[in-house]
Amino acid sequence: MKILHVITSLHTGGAETLIVNLMPRFKALGHKVGVVLFNGERTALMERLERECPECRIYKLGYSYYNPCYIIKLIRIMRKYDIIHTHNSSPQFYAAIANLFCHKKLVTTEHNTNNRKRNNRILSILDKWMYPRYHKIICISNQAEVNLRKYLGENNGSANDNVNAICTINNGVDVELFHNAEPLKDFQTDKFVVVMVAGFRPQKDQDTFIKAMSLLSSDQYEAWLVGDGERRTSLQLMVDNLRLQEQVKFIGLRTDVPNILKTADVVVMSTHYEGLSLSNIEGMAAGKPFVASDVEGIYEVTQGYGLLFPHGDEKALAEIITKLHEDPIYYQQVAQRCYNRAKMFDIAKMVERYEKVYLEQEY
Repeated sequence: MKILHVITSLHTGGAETLIVNLMPRFKALGHKVGVVLFNGERTALMERLERECPECRIYKLGYSYYNPCYIIKLIRIMRKYDIIHTHNSSPQFYAAIANLFCHKKLVTTEHNTNNRKRNNRILSILDKWMYPRYHKIICISNQAEVNLRKYLGENNGSANDNVNAICTINNGVDVELFHNAEPLKDFQTDKFVVVMVAGFRPQKDQDTFIKAMSLLSSDQYEAWLVGDGERRTSLQLMVDNLRLQEQVKFIGLRTDVPNILKTADVVVMSTHYEGLSLSNIEGMAAGKPFVASDVEGIYEVTQGYGLLFPHGDEKALAEIITKLHEDPIYYQQVAQRCYNRAKMFDIAKMVERYEKVYLEQEY
């Protein structure tokens, strides 16, 4: 098969990392693969894709996310492929329009349990025109599927035609890659290190993580924030105002996340909502205790394995971190549960299910 994935960019993010992880695996299965980027800015993930899957054709449409001219470019590119698989809002919508002129099999992935479009009347109308144009809609968690079905309205007109096209396929990671990663010697410290890997954008809640660190002793605890994004300045200002410059470290964008996770003691994901967080599974795969906000898209994977704290409750988060630090037996119990859970989300299982979806569209 000729498989084309369409996404906004290859900047750091869960969906973007997923694309880079998938392409070499589909190529190894004998498929021709390509990736369309709305914003073709060169990034570390793009360089990794070029290195790990040089056969993957990368199409760079420009440096914008919402240029309607991309539709014309998409038509020309999509005609070369059998399966078109989209991610993110603008690629979903533009590919649906482009497909009116090339009639390919369309697949899309819903990466979150919710988004702002669903609360906007005009965008919601466009959404409900778009989704029925897709032959398969893949949700990355059960809760994401429940929410999407509710949003589309299973018994409301044309949306109902697509109910059977919706399914759930959990995201996956290369579990053993993270579990067997080597700690970074130049990052090692005597302090108990808590790390959060996430983009600095409104969806994430680094604020609660930073506030939790202000409740912990700077002599014993250290936080690492891995990532970058639009909220970096406001987060740095919060750290400065709380006088946590020596306790909260901004690590930046990293290509060695498995090693970072292996070096830290605890992995945290403080967030407002998720689809199914890759950082969640990666942290568990590293064999570290995973601690996260008790929100949709997180508790489905974490509950009963990792540890959950009430959304926005820095005191509860600080108490969990303290207990993990002070109780080695408890720490090991949680870490082992997390690793066992991660093995249920190995990327090989995801690739197998994605390929099955593609093959079904061939008939």
